[in-house]
Amino acid sequence: MRASYDVEVESPATPERVWALLTDAPSWPAWGTVDELVAETSSGVGAVRTFRTGRVVTSERIVELRPPSLFAYVDAENPYLRDYRAEIRLSPAAAGGTTIRWQGSYTVGLGAYLVMRPVMSRTMRRMAEGLARAA
Repeated sequence: MRASYDVEVESPATPERVWALLTDAPSWPAWGTVDELVAETSSGVGAVRTFRTGRVVTSERIVELRPPSLFAYVDAENPYLRDYRAEIRLSPAAAGGTTIRWQGSYTVGLGAYLVMRPVMSRTMRRMAEGLARAA
């Protein structure tokens, strides 16, 4: 089944500051929900980043970068999701700072859909909020 999430939060930081953290894979465990950056191959489009959260290890491939407004990645290896694509869009907020919009879609089996849909929405909200606070 196809599922998605769409999260939007604001940060008082500039888009450039938010972008700097977003593109710094080693910083993700400090502000996000991942426990550890296991490996990162190169940087930029095509780079693969592997994260561990608990006992689960997932890899993502960066597919699009438009500094400081768009960061997109797809699953390179994920035991639970298929055809996963996420986009993080940064835009100047009306009152100053940055609006962070983190969207993603993925395919899961019917049994996993009932669990993964709320888990992914909640997890990605925590990721966006952590990024906003850290910046």
